[in-house]
This record gives sequence, C-alpha cells and structure tokens, in this order.
Amino acid sequence: MKIVKVKDYEEMSQYAADYLIKKINEIDCPVLGLATGSTPEGMYEKLIQANKEGKISFKNITTFNLDEYVGLSEEDPNSYHFFMKDKLLNHVDIQEGNYHIPDGNKIDLEKECQNYEKLIQEAGRIDIQILGVGVNGHIGFNEPGTPFTSRTHIVELSESTRQANSRFFNSIDEVPTKAITMGIETIMESKDIMLLVSGEQKAETLARLLEGEVSEDFPVSVLKKHNHVTLVADEAALSKTKI
Repeated sequence: MKIVKVKDYEEMSQYAADYLIKKINEIDCPVLGLATGSTPEGMYEKLIQANKEGKISFKNITTFNLDEYVGLSEEDPNSYHFFMKDKLLNHVDIQEGNYHIPDGNKIDLEKECQNYEKLIQEAGRIDIQILGVGVNGHIGFNEPGTPFTSRTHIVELSESTRQANSRFFNSIDEVPTKAITMGIETIMESKDIMLLVSGEQKAETLARLLEGEVSEDFPVSVLKKHNHVTLVADEAALSKTKI
C-alpha cells in the first residue's frame, strides 16, 4: 500500500483529482468505480473544473457506483443517484448510459444485484476504484462481518452507519435500513484502488487499518491484500499513527 500524506482535505482532493486525470488520460476507455459521501466531493469539484478546461473528457469513460440505498427514488435528494448527478454527472460530458448506479427500487432486488454484477464483469475489470471508509471500517456498504468473497449484494445497514449518515436526513428514522452494494471481492478485482481518508473522526479507523490485522470484522483491512492501493490521507486522519 502506497501512503500519500497530505496537509488537509483540500490537498487530498487535489491529489486525488490529479491522480485520476493522469490515469484516465493514459487509458483509451477507462472504467471507473465511484464513491459517494462527503469524502470525494472535493475531488469531483476539481474533475468538473478539469473537464471544463479541456484537461479531461468523460466521453469514453464508463462508471460504476459502489452502492445505493434501498427504497429511495432517484429524485430523492438523499439517493446516490441524485448525489452523483448533482456532484458530477450533470456537469461533465459523460455519455448517457455510460454511468451505472444500483437501482434500490427494483421489485426483485436479488436480480438487480446479479444484473449489476454482470454489467461490471462485461465492462472488464474496473481500472480505478475510488473508496472512502466508514468509522467501523466499512467500504461501500460492506459492513463488518461481510465475507471477503462477497459479490454485489443487499445489506442491512449497521446502526453506526445509519447514525453517521443521518446528518444528511431530517432524522435517523428517515435513513434506509438496507442498501445494495458492490461486494468486497468485486471491489478487490479492480486493477487500481485509491482510498481517501480525511479528518480526525477517521483517525482511529486509519490507525487500525495500518497497524491491525486483516479481518472480515474490519472490511477495509482486505485492501492490504491488493497489489495496487494508494492511500491518500490528511494529517488529521493520520494523527494516531506514526506516519
């Protein structure tokens, strides 16, 4: 795991955007794995700016999002469909049909998981997967205890995850209890992974990742088994490590 220490969130976002721009421009038809949440927002802002300046084009890019809540419409401001369109997709030159987000409103959710997994496999391995990490070590919505062999599946969200995400809702009662998520094995098949971590609230999580054991009880620890992971973390997030 390559560790890149940056000063703060702004520097993390700039590094991540520059890293993606370089990689994308080296590949003919890149397949990107995208994440939601506050961590990658700054990076998306910089990618939009780079697109406007002609430094990058999304015309030949295919994207797959990690996850989506079950039960929220695509127009719901808290859905990840809405988030991705608002924070990135509506502002760049990506082709309609080239971005993919799980549909948490399908009647047959198991079939939706199978179809999503099939789409990923047909696109080939994801070239660059962007990840954040939850305080309990979840990646995507793969909560502690998720088998490392998991593929795209439905998950019951833990109380700590729902509590952390409740800041985006009026109350925790509005936070969905289930989600569809790309599985850990699916994530690990990506050629290149970039993990973004920012803020003091993630310091203990990051210390456990860097100094602890690999365990299904701490999903992000599986990244130690991947050959091409770049961790970009700010000083606050690294404050409880020796780095």
